[in-house]
Amino acid sequence: MSSKGQKKSESKGPATISNRKAGFDYIFEEHFEAGIVLVGSEVKSLFLGRANLTDGYCRVVSDELWLFQLDIEPYAYASHYAPERRRDRKLLMKRKEIDLIRRKTEEKGLALIPTRIYFKGGKAKVNIALARGKKNYDKRESIKEKDQRRDQERDL
Repeated sequence: MSSKGQKKSESKGPATISNRKAGFDYIFEEHFEAGIVLVGSEVKSLFLGRANLTDGYCRVVSDELWLFQLDIEPYAYASHYAPERRRDRKLLMKRKEIDLIRRKTEEKGLALIPTRIYFKGGKAKVNIALARGKKNYDKRESIKEKDQRRDQERDL
């Protein structure tokens, strides 16, 4: 048998959910990794990539880090219990990191934006960025750079 005509069966791993809109609206200054507390079938939905980070944001509330407005679609094959789609979810980080994040957001006026959700070692992780909002002229600059890169690639 030759392997020329056969396709390899790829095992589909967990999906990575990213917030592409955040890269257009914010300038990322520093990234952190946090665990996320999930309930029941939310893990399976995340594994399949059925979540939306577009409206999500993070905040430190009473020495705990929370993720708000993360939309996780209910798992289709779950039993009768289905958690709310947009409930607040606690993020897991070390105390020193949470204190550092709180200080930077209060002093410098930075926003905490979730940029990616991915699986690492079988656990769901959230990549959080300390970000500064872009002004309109910054957005025009990034569009201009993107167009120039596209033109250069086209010429090659």
